[in-house]
Amino acid sequence: MTAPTELRVSKDRRLLKVTFPAHAPFELSAEMLRVLSPSAEVQGHSPEQRVTVPGKKNVAILKIEPVGNYAVRITFDDFHDTGIFTWNYLHQLGHEKAQRWQAYLDELAEKGLSRD
Repeated sequence: MTAPTELRVSKDRRLLKVTFPAHAPFELSAEMLRVLSPSAEVQGHSPEQRVTVPGKKNVAILKIEPVGNYAVRITFDDFHDTGIFTWNYLHQLGHEKAQRWQAYLDELAEKGLSRD
């Protein structure tokens, strides 16, 4: 996967606009990025260890730092910063946004958790 041509954080720090060559840009909310972080803290070391992260409706992006030529590290205002968002993962999130978001909302409901 080639690097995005643009990564732009909105003024309110709640959206990340990602543009890949030859693809329409897409926007990912800070909340979605935080709750679907690729970090071991969220994903665990197996599917059974994955954590459903509640209460991140108002999370914002503090900073984005490059990691080599293949990814970025996003620091959120709750100080979570251990996820390495590869270009492939960001591309997947953009193309599977609706399905992944609905799966997250379904998990919250199933576990009696809230976005607030």
